[in-house]
Amino acid sequence: MTNVSVAPAAPILPDVLSLPRKAQPVDGRVNLVGLTRTELAEALRAAGTPDKQVRMRVGQIWQWVYHWGVRDFAAMTNLGKDYRDLLARTFVIALPEIVQKQVSADGTRKYLLRIAGGHEVETVYIPEENRGTLCISSQVGCTLTCSFCHTGTQKLVRNLTAGEIVGQVMLARDDLKDWPQPGVPKDETRLVSNVVLMGMGEPLYNFDAVRDAMGIVMDGEGIALGRRRITLSTSGVVPEIARCATEIGCQLAISFHATTDAVRDRLVPINKRWNIETLLNTLRDYPRLSNSERITFEYVMLKGVNDTDEDARRLVKLIRGIPAKINLIPFNEWPGSPYERSDWDRIEGFADIIYKAGYASPIRTPRGEDIMAACGQLKSASERERRVRKVPVGEGAAGEGPTGEGPAAG
Repeated sequence: MTNVSVAPAAPILPDVLSLPRKAQPVDGRVNLVGLTRTELAEALRAAGTPDKQVRMRVGQIWQWVYHWGVRDFAAMTNLGKDYRDLLARTFVIALPEIVQKQVSADGTRKYLLRIAGGHEVETVYIPEENRGTLCISSQVGCTLTCSFCHTGTQKLVRNLTAGEIVGQVMLARDDLKDWPQPGVPKDETRLVSNVVLMGMGEPLYNFDAVRDAMGIVMDGEGIALGRRRITLSTSGVVPEIARCATEIGCQLAISFHATTDAVRDRLVPINKRWNIETLLNTLRDYPRLSNSERITFEYVMLKGVNDTDEDARRLVKLIRGIPAKINLIPFNEWPGSPYERSDWDRIEGFADIIYKAGYASPIRTPRGEDIMAACGQLKSASERERRVRKVPVGEGAAGEGPTGEGPAAG
């Protein structure tokens, strides 16, 4: 391999004006995590990589970072030493910081992560018999005040960057020791086999960063999860749904939860902007545009609110003609919640009506409830504690531990 000689000993910074905005240097070095292939090529070229080598270098670095999970440029042994030194002086491979990890009795893991600015988000890993699902966040807080969702009680602070989104996947693989090992026979078993964008925030209100992050996760020379192993859950941001189909192409889940506009307006306030009819008309094109098999309708079961036989029959009628399955979610109660979980026999009766109409209607088994990692419970205790103590963001909170969030959009 031909080395690239570097004369100056001081750090060589890329031309800031030539980099994409999300790659601007913060501590004098540029974080490569979250850059698309095109952006990585621009960053390497700006740092002095010869044009004729850029494509090759992108492929090499991409595989080290996203296939092998390597964070140290010195370990990238198919690069010349001088070039590795250049990379180390100019770039960094940085992920969010794990503040605390909690492990549930059922094996669910919840990570409290600190990102730039001292803000915190949560990521939840759910192990299952034949797969492992990682629930990741796309925003700090949420703009959607869904009345049944604990996460929705935390106001939006900011969008996550593409690096902070894909970084959640990389951190989970670190913790689970899920990266392949050089020299070890290839093993297709994945502990993180599925990713769901169902954590904090509305993914379609952070579209560009989510798209770029999922492009990295799906890239065949990196993390390499197929698009059918990625599910994006939205409360119904209608203008972005078609873009999601064509620019991301992942599976789609709709945080639906009601069969009349009157009830959905209360449960999912975005319905006041794009009502059920408008949403469903948009969804009818999604399977064709994205080449998806079907759309998942998420339906939280709330006692006396949306769980009648009439609701079940209306739901079947509403989605007629859309390839779909309906995930029934027993409500996960949280302190101060205005709702109760539907009785189990009521949930089963609701599911039976949907099943007899020809739709799959699995009842989601609550997971991680003992660590508040279940659906709708994502909300970091340190954020609430800081509010009570009036501690500025970025000061303290380390080790205080989360007591509330989990896989739920909005």
